[in-house]
Amino acid sequence: MTLRETLRAAIQRLDHHRVANARLSAETLLAHCLGVDRTYLYTHDERAITPEESQRFEDAIYDRISGVPVQYIVGRQEFYGRYFTVNPSVLIPRPETEYAVEAVLALQPAPGSAIMDVGTGSGCIGVTLALELPETRVTVADISFEALGVARTNAANLGANVGVVCMDLLEGVAGPFDFIVSNPPYVSPKDASRLQHEVREHEPHVALFAQDDGFAMFRRLIPSAEHLLKPGGYFIAEIGFGMEEQVLGFFGLSWQKLPTRADLQGIPRTISARKRKHGK
Repeated sequence: MTLRETLRAAIQRLDHHRVANARLSAETLLAHCLGVDRTYLYTHDERAITPEESQRFEDAIYDRISGVPVQYIVGRQEFYGRYFTVNPSVLIPRPETEYAVEAVLALQPAPGSAIMDVGTGSGCIGVTLALELPETRVTVADISFEALGVARTNAANLGANVGVVCMDLLEGVAGPFDFIVSNPPYVSPKDASRLQHEVREHEPHVALFAQDDGFAMFRRLIPSAEHLLKPGGYFIAEIGFGMEEQVLGFFGLSWQKLPTRADLQGIPRTISARKRKHGK
């Protein structure tokens, strides 16, 4: 079969199984199995596919029909203009998480600022900040050894200088920090059935779900951040749909709440607060 015929058949199969974005999925997987970019598929569409390539592609299509996310099959995902290695030990980086990076950058951290990325997963936030702000000192932390292995790989592949700590939230460091940023688990377990099948079945639950209707991690993180931040330091975190008011309510009088960043649909996504200096 030619690449054109192979691609057409794969799109039809994915459509038949109601896989979202069937064409993009088929193109991405075929390009990955051939070790080429997607443009190649159309500039060389008469090229015959080898039996070995066909088998790799068949395996990839089977995984996709079974619900495995494309990003886990190809082993990478773009975030803030860079490709990060991903596997089922870490959440797949999402566009909305880029707002947390932008929130930090907008505050223009001074050279030498200490930045902590809590629950780093793939390292997408911390590694990106280390690359965008090379004169700062970035530490990434996670409770999962497997996730930290992925974060180390991404830091090495992308040339980022970050410290790595295995701990539960902020329980293993002394600080102080100028910035604490996090994309914590914030999905309530009772909402699991509302998630897409591929998210619920394949992404790590420890990075998705939190008790107390999804607020448990914020109840722990905010008091810890208050203790570990320097006066005038910032806490920045991603939140889920409908969580803004309650999360902002966790900040006491020692905090100055900053405007929340919303996504392109107007959904509040990133909360920010500044630890007051001497009660001011």
